[in-house]
Amino acid sequence: MFAGEQRDDPVGLAELVLAQHDRSIPVQPHRTSVPSAGDNRGEARPSSTTDILGTVMVQTSSRTHRPSASRFPTLTQELYQLASGQTTSEELVRRSLDAIDASQPTLNAFRVVLTERAIADARDADRARAEGRYRPLLGIPIAVKDDVDVEGVPTRFGTVAEPPLATADSEVVRRLRAAGAVIVGKTNTCEFGQWPFTSGPGFGHTRNPWSADHSPGGSSGGSAAAVAAGLVPAAIGSDGAGSVRIPAAWTHLVGIKPQRGRISTSPLPEAFNGITVNGVLARTVTDAALVLDAASGNVDGDLHQPPPIRASEHVARAPGPLTVAMSTKFPYTFFSARLHPEIRAAMEAVAGQLDELGHTVRRADPDYGVGMSWNFLARSTSGLLDWADRYGPAVDLDKRTRGNLVTGRLLSERALSKARAREADSRRRIGFIFNLADVVLAPTTAQPPAGLHDYDGRSSLATDRAMIRDCPVTWPWNLLGWPSISIPAGFTSDGLPIGVQLMGPANSEPLLISLAGQLEVIGNWAGTQPDPWWSAA
Repeated sequence: MFAGEQRDDPVGLAELVLAQHDRSIPVQPHRTSVPSAGDNRGEARPSSTTDILGTVMVQTSSRTHRPSASRFPTLTQELYQLASGQTTSEELVRRSLDAIDASQPTLNAFRVVLTERAIADARDADRARAEGRYRPLLGIPIAVKDDVDVEGVPTRFGTVAEPPLATADSEVVRRLRAAGAVIVGKTNTCEFGQWPFTSGPGFGHTRNPWSADHSPGGSSGGSAAAVAAGLVPAAIGSDGAGSVRIPAAWTHLVGIKPQRGRISTSPLPEAFNGITVNGVLARTVTDAALVLDAASGNVDGDLHQPPPIRASEHVARAPGPLTVAMSTKFPYTFFSARLHPEIRAAMEAVAGQLDELGHTVRRADPDYGVGMSWNFLARSTSGLLDWADRYGPAVDLDKRTRGNLVTGRLLSERALSKARAREADSRRRIGFIFNLADVVLAPTTAQPPAGLHDYDGRSSLATDRAMIRDCPVTWPWNLLGWPSISIPAGFTSDGLPIGVQLMGPANSEPLLISLAGQLEVIGNWAGTQPDPWWSAA
């Protein structure tokens, strides 16, 4: 049963999880760093030392402090505070809205802020709690990416378009509201969610809370920045080629790309020919699992309807001894990519943690084959056509989008149908790895966070080359439709976040969440937070 459901103990899971967090083992991060001298707004980067008790001390700029989750409370902690009467939903939501307002001129995570509606919904949540009516996320502020509909708000999806106001909530928003969540706003994304950065002429650049000079990734970079900066405890993103997992890796978050269809894409029967799914970004595995449970489910018309799961039930459940395939092989693409040595070292460190937990780690790579990249190209670029038609020819689109639309039109007939027909063969070929291992451990990205302006003004070819250089290994799981979770794995010597991903077969979210939960107890990820330069500007 969820925290907040009607029961004798309304605190429930929140109490249990907080107790679990109190038992967390503090350890030194995989790599530590000394911050560069200069403007603290641009260098919100941690370095660590360890006291004689083994507790990690995190240095941000010139200050040293113990990691503390109290500065940016987790969703679970907020649930506990609400259930125990320490705060109200209106207080939490107003605090979130104030933090968004203070951060927006510099961090720029949000496209739309729903101030009046959020405060009204928070008051409704407080009344419901006072009347003894509990729901899983009752009164918790949540953000959603600007590619899902919120009634009364335009869905611009990173463009300069001014489309009509949405006449109804999308299904994922409806389910979050039904679970009691308070939607505080819609977060920034690049145009049509195509790239691993979050910027565009319609809203500017979204910055990384860990460094104002770097991108939070994309395309769910606004959601990631909002969570990493503590503006909200969790957010919804979408993942069509890593767009939840890449920002999670680059902002020190947990990012869940669930099984295709786990979270409905309605009113769309599927998104981008089945490769894009809605997912969750949060600072802990527990928080991500709670939101995943609340958002999951299907409606008539959904093309993909996997069997239901209860993700939160598996957070503190030991998965048993597993065999983990550690893979550093990148799938074939038209451009080459190399794994950054510090990301390789972070993977080795996570492999060592898995060994300490009693799991067997072996080096093995999925058989990606050669044709998958072509299949992915056909499905992704063809998926742009529906969005372009939705906004009409008058909208001024990025030149790279226009080029991708030409490709999509060329591939939308026979190439698309062939690409979809080949999915079953890809699943059989790549799925063979799960005869050798239970889970695949792989880097989330090949490179640390990109510079804030690294992708500005590039041609389509140069953008594709840089995108493959930075992020070559997330997209195959979108083509397969299988779940994957990006988890924090330390920092580079420059203090920038690193992530690795746990990849599983169909419907394996419970297993992946259980394993991620084990690693989180060792890493205490939420305890390391960026210095809030964005609120001091």
